Amino acid sequence: MDDRSPISVKTDFDAIVVGAGFAGMFMLHRLRQQGLKTRVFERGSGVGGTWFWNRYPGARCDTESMEYSYQFDDALQQEWNWPERYSAQPEILKYANHVADRYDLRADLQFNTKVLSATFDESRNCWTIETDDGKQVTAHYFIMATGTLSIANKPQFPGVESFKGRVLYTSDWPHEGVDFTGRKVGLIGTGSSGIQSTPHIAAQADHLTVFQRTPNFSVPARNRPLSEADRNATKARYGELRKFTYEQPFATDFHLNDQSALSVSPEERKRIYEERWNEHGGLHFMAAFNDLMFNSEANKTVAEFIVDKIHGIVNDPDKAEILAPRNGVVGCKRLCSDTDYFETFNRDNVSLVDVSKQPIESFTASSIKVGGNEYPVDDIVFATGFDAMTGALLGVDIKGRNGQPLREKWSAGPRTYLGLQTVGFPNLFFISGPGSPSVLTNMMVSIDQHVNFISDTIRHLEQAGVALIEPQQPAEDAWVDHVNEVADLTVYPTCNSWYLGSNVPGKTRVFMPYVGFNTYVDKCKDVVAKGYEGFTLVRRAAETA
Repeated sequence: MDDRSPISVKTDFDAIVVGAGFAGMFMLHRLRQQGLKTRVFERGSGVGGTWFWNRYPGARCDTESMEYSYQFDDALQQEWNWPERYSAQPEILKYANHVADRYDLRADLQFNTKVLSATFDESRNCWTIETDDGKQVTAHYFIMATGTLSIANKPQFPGVESFKGRVLYTSDWPHEGVDFTGRKVGLIGTGSSGIQSTPHIAAQADHLTVFQRTPNFSVPARNRPLSEADRNATKARYGELRKFTYEQPFATDFHLNDQSALSVSPEERKRIYEERWNEHGGLHFMAAFNDLMFNSEANKTVAEFIVDKIHGIVNDPDKAEILAPRNGVVGCKRLCSDTDYFETFNRDNVSLVDVSKQPIESFTASSIKVGGNEYPVDDIVFATGFDAMTGALLGVDIKGRNGQPLREKWSAGPRTYLGLQTVGFPNLFFISGPGSPSVLTNMMVSIDQHVNFISDTIRHLEQAGVALIEPQQPAEDAWVDHVNEVADLTVYPTCNSWYLGSNVPGKTRVFMPYVGFNTYVDKCKDVVAKGYEGFTLVRRAAETA
């Protein structure tokens, strides 16, 4: 504890939260329970965050619905009925709106408001936040709940302005929807959004041409409707399930097989993979063995299995070879789960163009040119993903001590302590920030853990008369090193992915999330038990006007 006693001032709000997704809504709920005057600014016209913006055809969660939900109120858990194993975007958005209404959150939500800047005022020890309506407000605590996948990545393809048809982005889809009936569509990008949307666009369009630079691993989701018996079985064990997921490295019930892929015979290994592929599907597939993300030789066995599956599904051997990621590493990019993605390439109205060796040359008013060939299109869909994890944080002009911009401090990559705070920016908190498990987990569990940590910390500060909290430089440096050391024990850094920011031109290549939710939770508990070890806490002086 630092006894320097900074001046305390009255502010417009105790806390300002940016973002009304699942993190922002829960943060508001917890702070209101503590009696803190809180305002949430949201640039959209409604709640839901990722699920408000992502409305492309086939948008669906890859975490099971019964787990992808709040756990702070058992009554909410018991009353809500998810219709499918993996719910689609409209149902998830419906759930978000239900939560906003059930807890009367809209009273403290301000929509259609973009936060432009936030500046720490050292003379008054508070944050001044400016919004795009020209207003300024002050607050003691400034909390970024902007999500990890919320800022669209829109790479500039030379000459695309020549195209006269519709240009669409999966990450910024028109809310009124898009009708592709009778249209020729070109889709660029085969990450998760491209894989999810391809079957839906193909089913409607006159013709779909997929332009693929990098083949991607994907496993069948095995989605299905949930019966009342299914839901009741999970509801009866919610307490046990939530406790279990908090103890898991990916914060979800993956049913991990505690065997090495190299410890069993080839026949037994294939049997287990077949069982996971056919009966489990989805991200559960990677829990077939305990070393698939840590041992490159083990990973090769699962890569070979998926490549063989692609060749067994896709009738045209040339298409299958283009789609199969030979010599790829499964999971170094986020594994995709799909419904009939590879099967879609057996349709007569679907073409596949490999742009890995011959990139897109140019665009005309009504076509895309590759390798001297011209592909006519009425619409272009860019499935180019997001500026993940840091895009939304750096989209706000945040300045800390001595006017230092956060963008400047993070110019060589994000630096945080526990993914929660960064040195030089007192009372600024990140929910699911870089340096935390976030995107490597069931996000709802990571959100739950972070919001509880932040709200418990603020309660402690208020009760102890503490004005400011920020990390110490040695703690931040050690944590950044630790995040990288743990990542280097895995296959994650072995390929270009949005985990490293490689999908955004000019972005520094740094592995951003922390691997191991359960060890992270233990670390956070230990930090608190040791009196917020690694943080500097500065006492509050008498409040002034």
